[in-house]
Amino acid sequence: MYTTMLLPEVIRTKNVIKSNSLKREVELEIFTPDNLLGNETLNLLILNDGQDAEGLDLENTLNALYRTHKIEPLVVVAVKASKDRVQEYGVAGVPDFAGRGSLAPAYTDFVINELLPFIQGEVEMPINGKRAFAGCSLGGLTAFDIAWNNENYFDAVGVFSGAFWWRKKDLKDGYTDDDRILHQMIKQTNGRPELKFWLMTGTADETADRNRNYIIDSIDDTIDVIKGLLEKGYQRPEDIAYYEMVGGTHDVPTWSKAMPAFLTWAFGRKTYL
Repeated sequence: MYTTMLLPEVIRTKNVIKSNSLKREVELEIFTPDNLLGNETLNLLILNDGQDAEGLDLENTLNALYRTHKIEPLVVVAVKASKDRVQEYGVAGVPDFAGRGSLAPAYTDFVINELLPFIQGEVEMPINGKRAFAGCSLGGLTAFDIAWNNENYFDAVGVFSGAFWWRKKDLKDGYTDDDRILHQMIKQTNGRPELKFWLMTGTADETADRNRNYIIDSIDDTIDVIKGLLEKGYQRPEDIAYYEMVGGTHDVPTWSKAMPAFLTWAFGRKTYL
C-alpha cells in the first residue's frame, strides 16, 4: 500500500521588519511551500524589488513548477524596495558617478544581520538547502554585490537584465570600461567566492551602444562580467549560466518569462534512477 504524496502548494504571507540598519520599516512577502512532510531539504531565495512579485507571476510560477516536479521545496522572500531604492541599491561602499548607492552598505547590513535571522524565525522548518539571491536591473546588481561579498551566506546569484553599467564616471566625462564598478570589484577581489551565477539579458533590453559594436550595452556589460568571472577561474557551464532572450525587453513581463528558467537552474529537482 502506497501513501499519496501531496505536492507543495504556495502559501503567501505579508510581513514587516522594523530595520535598525535602514531606519525604516521593510515590507516583504514570503512564499512558503505547504504540504511538506518535514524531512525535505528546504531552499531559500531572496528577491529584490519584491513589489514586482505580482507582475512576475511568482506564486503561479512556483505552483506550476511544483506541479511538474521541476523544483525542490523553496522559500522565496520578496523584499519590497523603498522610495530610496536608487540609494539603497548598488555596490556597497562605492556610489556611482551621481552619488547613487550611498545607502547600499546599510541595505547589505539589513540583509545579512536582520533579514536572514528573521526568515529562519518565520519559517517552521530549517532552511538547510541552497541559498540564492536574485534581482532585476539595479536589484540584480545589488544581489550580485551582496552575494559576492557574503559567500558564506549564499550559494548562487541570479541577475535579470543587470545594471552592470553602474559606473564611477559619466560617459561625457571621459568614461572607459574600467569605470564600471562591479567589473572592477570582481577584478580586485582576492580569491574566488564559492558561488554559481545565472545571468540573463534581453536582446531588446535597450538601444544604447556606447562602443558602436552593434551589440547593446546591457549584453556587452553582462558578457564582460562573464569574462571577468572566467578570469577568476570559474567554468562554464558548471559555474556560470547565461540566458539571452531574443526580443526580451527591460521590463517585468520579460523577467517573468525568464523566471522559470532561473528557478529550475538554481533549485532544480534531483532525479534518481
